Amino acid sequence: MLRQLYKTKRAELHSRELLKLDDLLLLQFQQLDYSAIQTVLSYWPLSNQAEPNTHLFSGYLRHMVPGLVICYPLTDTSSNQMTALAINEHTEYHTNTWGITEPKEGCVVLPQKVDLVLVPLLAFDIKGHRVGYGKGFYDRYLANCREDIVKIGFSYFEPVDQITDTGQFDVPLTYCITPQKNYEF
Repeated sequence: MLRQLYKTKRAELHSRELLKLDDLLLLQFQQLDYSAIQTVLSYWPLSNQAEPNTHLFSGYLRHMVPGLVICYPLTDTSSNQMTALAINEHTEYHTNTWGITEPKEGCVVLPQKVDLVLVPLLAFDIKGHRVGYGKGFYDRYLANCREDIVKIGFSYFEPVDQITDTGQFDVPLTYCITPQKNYEF
């Protein structure tokens, strides 16, 4: 129910409005402390889903954190698992069967080495739970990360009061950033 509602709400946003909202998200993102971050797992935003422009956030981090390692996920659709691959300016990408742009190859970065994960979502609640796209890739991945990993989601919309269908393996966010506010959980 929430998944479809927020897909629709995002689809109704005009491209000029998305640019403005992305700028506001970046301003909020810049308010957090990234001094302990050396490795970040980002993702390529799905333009057909009106996802926030994560390239802005990883570009800011690249500028602010010398030697930052940026990774993108490579998904295995048969096992619903993902692997973090380090990227650089020479990385080549392809689009998988779900329309997700991924690196063709790269050095695998173990989940325990990642300090920050930018987590895709459609909606979130005031406790940091999120509604994703329903396959559980990120929850399975985050279960293998360090307990102190920073997990940031981005939403053009404010939180709902409660997501009622959370499961025991769902991993809540550390922060969710909206154009108006940073939520810490």
